[in-house]
Amino acid sequence: MIKVENLHKSFGETKVLKGISTTFEQGKTNLIIGQSGSGKTVFLKNLIGLFEPNEGNIFYDQQKYGDLSTSNRTELRKKIGMVFQGGALFDSMTVEENVMFPLKMFTKKSNAEMLHRVHEVLERVNLNEANQKYPAEISGGMQKRVSIARAIVNYPKFLFCDEPNSGLDPRTATVIDKLIQEITKENNITTVINTHDMNSVFEIGEKIIYLQDGILAWEGTKDEIHHSNNKDLSDFVYSSNLFRKVRQAYQKGL
Repeated sequence: MIKVENLHKSFGETKVLKGISTTFEQGKTNLIIGQSGSGKTVFLKNLIGLFEPNEGNIFYDQQKYGDLSTSNRTELRKKIGMVFQGGALFDSMTVEENVMFPLKMFTKKSNAEMLHRVHEVLERVNLNEANQKYPAEISGGMQKRVSIARAIVNYPKFLFCDEPNSGLDPRTATVIDKLIQEITKENNITTVINTHDMNSVFEIGEKIIYLQDGILAWEGTKDEIHHSNNKDLSDFVYSSNLFRKVRQAYQKGL
């Protein structure tokens, strides 16, 4: 579990995060949504330690991040997996080498042990025949699956995904969503996903927080969105005719 208390972040005179408090639940897919400029990317970067908040606290399983020593932060980092928006794979490395990278960085496993684990996670994401290929030789959807395999190779307790469906067609995006959700359940991970994809919201949004102008304006489940009285949230989520029809059908009990 990750708990956030009264988080503030400013850049100069510009206040980006304005007192956010929430909890991200273990074993669930927790989604952060909001319009461009709402603060969701800055919020995610605070959660993973790329930014230091000006005020407030972040707790990882009751450990206050701000109180951790450098060595303890490094230990916590070993428990965190990250799926970057563009995949962030190393072009000069094979799929196998990309997935092995965190093991080389954070563990003292033998090469044989690392290879065994790499093959395990590649099989889990249905890429067990792509080991020796380079990122340029595989599709965008396959690259995202490699990124997921790399993120989970070191048995993370916390998984962060930044726009994991960016650049994917709807069918492939659904596959990626389901894969992330399945892995979250199987390993009881606290998963936090930063997304603008409303398909993801309604497919896997077990807990959703909506940021607006740096404030947590709403939180709840994908089903509770349909009954929300927050007009800004509704305008954002149901901006397309398709999702407006989904809401109407849901409210009619169809």
